[in-house]
Amino acid sequence: MYIDTSKSVQRGKTYYRHLLRENYREGGKVKHRTLANLTGLPDEVIAAMKLALRHKDDLSVVRGAQEVELTQGMRLGAVICLHTIAARLGVVKALGMDRQGKLALWQVMARLIDQGSRLSAVRLADRHGVCDVLGMETFTEDHLYANLAWLAEHQEEIEQRLFQDRYGSAPPRLFLYDVTSSYLEGTCNDLGEFGYNRDGKKGKEQIVVGLLTDGEGVPVSVRVFAGNTPDVKTVADQISALVERFGIREVTFVGDRGMLKHSQLDLLGDHRFHYITAITKAQIRKLLHGGVFQMELFDEELGEIEYEGVRYIFRRNPQRKAEIAASRADKLNHLRTLLDTQNRYLATHARAKVETALGRVTAYARKVKLQDWTEMGVEGRRLTLQFHEHACEEATRLDGCYVVKTDLPATDIPATMIHDRYKDLAQVEWAFRTFKQGHLEIRPTFVHTEASTRGHVFVIMLAYLMERELYRCWKHLNITVAEGIDEVGSLRGVDITLGSITCQKIPRPVGLAEKLLASADVRLPDILPARKVVVATRKKLQDERKRKRH
Repeated sequence: MYIDTSKSVQRGKTYYRHLLRENYREGGKVKHRTLANLTGLPDEVIAAMKLALRHKDDLSVVRGAQEVELTQGMRLGAVICLHTIAARLGVVKALGMDRQGKLALWQVMARLIDQGSRLSAVRLADRHGVCDVLGMETFTEDHLYANLAWLAEHQEEIEQRLFQDRYGSAPPRLFLYDVTSSYLEGTCNDLGEFGYNRDGKKGKEQIVVGLLTDGEGVPVSVRVFAGNTPDVKTVADQISALVERFGIREVTFVGDRGMLKHSQLDLLGDHRFHYITAITKAQIRKLLHGGVFQMELFDEELGEIEYEGVRYIFRRNPQRKAEIAASRADKLNHLRTLLDTQNRYLATHARAKVETALGRVTAYARKVKLQDWTEMGVEGRRLTLQFHEHACEEATRLDGCYVVKTDLPATDIPATMIHDRYKDLAQVEWAFRTFKQGHLEIRPTFVHTEASTRGHVFVIMLAYLMERELYRCWKHLNITVAEGIDEVGSLRGVDITLGSITCQKIPRPVGLAEKLLASADVRLPDILPARKVVVATRKKLQDERKRKRH
């Protein structure tokens, strides 16, 4: 009796077939017969059955302990944990089980385990048992770069599968959308352009990223634009995604005041979408001067009026008002300190130019936006500062005030819910912080082509989807997702070799690792096949370092 294993490749996909067979004699001839089809069994079960059949005459193999060789195996905990989470969220199914899908899944896992380039992801695979867990063949960084282009090409299809798997026939009615930018090192990226840089990095090209989530902040779609694309120009792309790819016909689109302007609101109306957004301080002042609003209505409690078919929900946040006042006072004190410093310098340096000192003080006032209620002058070789109290009071009237507007009927949704849904945009802002400054680190991108850049950002969106789930599972343990992945990533298998058969035994975790896996509802298998796939980079790191030194 033996297990007959064969491999076939059809349309780029690899399939394995396992049959339990036995030999018998009939009419003096040796024949074979199939007893059972084992193809549906896990790989670890097949490996265990092969081991048992090979030693069926003496299953007490432990009696010859010297025949059993135990060696340290690969790191398996993080890969198994992340694979379980990816399967639970539908990421495995959306990416597919062919080679490209598995390479993409590893790129997402690698981003969560240790952020870096495709080269570092290959070196990471040499330490973690990704090929054993995912059943992959060897690969290099060239395969991962090509896989980014594959991801960009199939992104819409993958996002649609995820959407359908998550929501089925009951899609959400509310979507959040926001835009950020990410600066680039160098000038070789095809999408890199100079534009409004939210990172405060002058002289850096950037890309623009638009993220669409559902009402709870779960990412639905991400798009990458050239770095000089205005926020408002990205809205049409996401509206098109909702209509064409996800089949959404009636939703509420929540966006910040910087992107939902007249043309975008008209576009939403053309698709019969509703909107929730905010208006700018200039628009608030215009409505105040027109008598639509009265300052007395801005209070800690929500107020609401309807004007020309649009609902306006307004409020004054006392905490934000105090923060703005404290910030303005700090800026004014710094301006006075700078002016005193320049006056001392002018007094002790006879050749110093008054115009230069005045320019420095005036430039700072413009930088911190104090120029409207301060005025700098010159008396001899001394700078003066005049503070316009009335102008300052006028400017501070709207401190802490904000107005949310919507076209949703009051009979459908109350003002408090409108206000809360606009505040939900903080979910997208949290996602962007995770993308750019937190665990996932979109920078540096390490890619140049448009397709690779889009694939890179899509990988980060999928990794963020999994990070959200891990955060939900582990937040009660008072540990970050990065710390949790590092902890479970320390779990290694033990390679057990008996004759020519090798399998991996996974020890039972203890302590914090056990709690993390239990909280994430991840069960480690007892045995995995030891496929011994060697993963190595095409570019040798030591050779590269030597080249740079010379």
